[in-house]
Amino acid sequence: MKSPYDIIRRPVITERSMEAVDDKKYVFEVAKDSTKPEIKKAVEEIFKVKVLKVNTMNIQGKLKRTGRYPEGRRPARKKAIVTLSPDSKSIEFFEGMV
Repeated sequence: MKSPYDIIRRPVITERSMEAVDDKKYVFEVAKDSTKPEIKKAVEEIFKVKVLKVNTMNIQGKLKRTGRYPEGRRPARKKAIVTLSPDSKSIEFFEGMV
C-alpha cells in the first residue's frame, strides 16, 4: 500500500496554476502509476478537504541540447488538476502565493 505522500510528489507553482486557485483548482505532480481514485484519496487525507473531481495528464520530457553531444531528454511526469467541492475549505499551502 502506498502512502499518500508517495502519490502526491509536489505542487506545481506556475502563473496558470495560481489563476485556477480562485476556482478551487489545485495542480500537483503525482506518481506516474497513480490512478484518479488514489489521487483523490491522497489529497483528501493530506489536506483534509473534499475533492469533487480529478483530471490527470501525462507530460513527455522535452528534448534538450547538451553541447556538442547528442540530445538529452528531461524526465516525463504526470500532473493532476484537483477540483475541490464548493463547500470545502481551501488548501492553506496555496493561500500566500496568490
